[in-house]
Amino acid sequence: MLESLQLSSLIAVVAVIFSIAILGYFSWKTLITSNYFQKGINLYQQKNYPGAEAAFRQVISLNSTNDVVHLLLGDSLIQQGKVDAAISEYQEVIERAPKKVDAYLRLAQAFIQQHKLQEAIAILQKASDLFQAQRQPEKAQQIQRVLQQVSSV
Repeated sequence: MLESLQLSSLIAVVAVIFSIAILGYFSWKTLITSNYFQKGINLYQQKNYPGAEAAFRQVISLNSTNDVVHLLLGDSLIQQGKVDAAISEYQEVIERAPKKVDAYLRLAQAFIQQHKLQEAIAILQKASDLFQAQRQPEKAQQIQRVLQQVSSV
């Protein structure tokens, strides 16, 4: 019976140590990710777009599903004239989070920069529909005004 108690205690200690190790790992990973994210924001604000791109790519290498970072990476790419790469980032966000209107708006802006007005119009219409579905009619109306301007070009 004493051996059984010692084995149970040993298993409990190992489980606790293992849990603490996992918690430590995720805490460290979160801290590193947060530092790269803040560095990317700071570099973007300083208009150091290549540096911001590198920092945001570091964040993505640690957490590939962070949609905000993908949008910011796309913005950094746009600022460097890498519109096709930015479009890929925005489309990735839309695939993963199809109700994220910011991605649609940024994608439409990229298409406008490339003079792909029909693509931009289709994306803006989707953004307007999403705003309507999200019960934000004033934002949908703003998009409709933009649509009218783009359509008249």
